[in-house]
Amino acid sequence: MKIIVTGGAGFIGGNFCHYMVNTYPDDTIICLDKLTYAGNLETLEPLKDKKNFKFIKGDICDRDFVYELCESEKPDVIINFAAESHVDRSVLEPDVFVKTNVLGTQVLLDATKKYNLKRFHQVSTDEVYGDLPLDRPELMFDENYKIKASSPYSASKASADLLTLAYYRTFNLPVTISRCSNNYGPYHFPEKLIPLMIQRALNDEPLPVYGEGKNVRDWLYVLDHCKAIDLIVRKGKVGEVYNVGGHNEKANIDVVKIILKELGKPESLIKYVTDRPGHDLRYAINPEKIERELGWKPETKFEDGIKYTIKWYLENRPWWEHIISGEYQNYFNNMYGKRI
Repeated sequence: MKIIVTGGAGFIGGNFCHYMVNTYPDDTIICLDKLTYAGNLETLEPLKDKKNFKFIKGDICDRDFVYELCESEKPDVIINFAAESHVDRSVLEPDVFVKTNVLGTQVLLDATKKYNLKRFHQVSTDEVYGDLPLDRPELMFDENYKIKASSPYSASKASADLLTLAYYRTFNLPVTISRCSNNYGPYHFPEKLIPLMIQRALNDEPLPVYGEGKNVRDWLYVLDHCKAIDLIVRKGKVGEVYNVGGHNEKANIDVVKIILKELGKPESLIKYVTDRPGHDLRYAINPEKIERELGWKPETKFEDGIKYTIKWYLENRPWWEHIISGEYQNYFNNMYGKRI
């Protein structure tokens, strides 16, 4: 099978490329990435000499380019990780999110239709459901939960999901969608909570925590997510949405304290900052459908996964130091500099 992985130089897409290249040596994995701020070729460095891997730089919004790629490579499947994904950035630049996440997805859907591909898989997020109250722990998102996006980011992802399902109904396009909870693990861009807290704690710098840090997320180790997507693409039912969750709900402040404890750093490093607009309170995924229909279950407990993740960041300092010494440092100062 020949698979185009869009956004494959990003966090989840990069981990997915590693997983697929090493798990399926007879398949060909083509990584397509525009290499924006979150795309990092260093993430793919271990794969560059693999015979079943190819990297191509390009933009999913460029229709002519995507069509030419499909004509030359003749893929069987497109798996779309390519997305602007950071909520804070979507508050600052909503138009960028709409272009990439909605219009880019449309181009890929049209390519799937035009070249009669076997499958288009849309990698989405639990954020399309909005949020849940903190005092109702029994409530969880299932696949029939009402779409109620809270940010420009989640609205753009919800739009892409609806467009994907519309192509299934209108054109009978072979599509699937997965909606995951918060991922963590190796190669996570250091603007996100866990890698941000790790690198700042290692440097004994203030750890900015929004509000009181009570917002709850369901944490999913990235390798478990990669295995779920692979399973959905190969065995999932066309036209279906599958929720992928980790059964690991944690308040943000508890995650930060766990990281500090693992690194032997004091909690005095924590600095509470002004909350962001429309900050969702709680996400909680009900993954019973994928467990029941496809036999997938998360394998990694948060207590183990966070140790693996911290160990990786300790052993791969050059990877994240190269990032924070460049554009990211300017972004960090713009977002948090006046709050700390």
